[in-house]
Amino acid sequence: MKQKYAVIILFALIVASSMTSLSSYQATERVVTEDMESALTKALAIRVFNSFLTIEQLRGNAVLAVTTRQDGLRCEAKCSAATIFSMSDQKPASVLWTIAFLWGFYCFWKYRKNEPLIAFGGLAYSEVDKRFYNAKGKQVRLTPMQQQLMEMFFHNESHQLTKVEICDALWPKKADANDTLYTLIRRLKPIIEEHSDLMIESDRGRAYELKIK
Repeated sequence: MKQKYAVIILFALIVASSMTSLSSYQATERVVTEDMESALTKALAIRVFNSFLTIEQLRGNAVLAVTTRQDGLRCEAKCSAATIFSMSDQKPASVLWTIAFLWGFYCFWKYRKNEPLIAFGGLAYSEVDKRFYNAKGKQVRLTPMQQQLMEMFFHNESHQLTKVEICDALWPKKADANDTLYTLIRRLKPIIEEHSDLMIESDRGRAYELKIK
């Protein structure tokens, strides 16, 4: 399945879940409002208001409020959104949300499974997120310069690079980058050897090769 279709399905499930949840909430809100208004018209007094409520969950949660927004004083029956939400039937929405979550997890797993990787010596490079991973799937942390050098090694079929190639790519404006390159290789070697079966070997200082131990 193409990635865009998987995203469309996931979006449709999320929208359906949200609409189902909202519809249930609104239906419950209408019932609650009708019950409170009915109780209010019968009660005409705050002390007996709760006794006229037919919905058990509203007793102790519904309140009476006085408003002056219209002509004269007017009593209004009010109930919190949390109370209405807890009373509404959220089971259908919960099922849809669960399906949406599982579908999203499946799409993520499928995407990572089919993700284009360049693997060599227990180390894998992701072309998508531009990161290196060890055999356990844990990201190998590299500095930007180390990252760029390792990408050059992995994109070279022989995994071998000359000093000139490296220096021209990493330090094009530097006249003599030999010492900088030596330091970079020296610090990169232990990281690569710790997270993979690879090692960086020098060919008489003229070239470097990434090879399996």
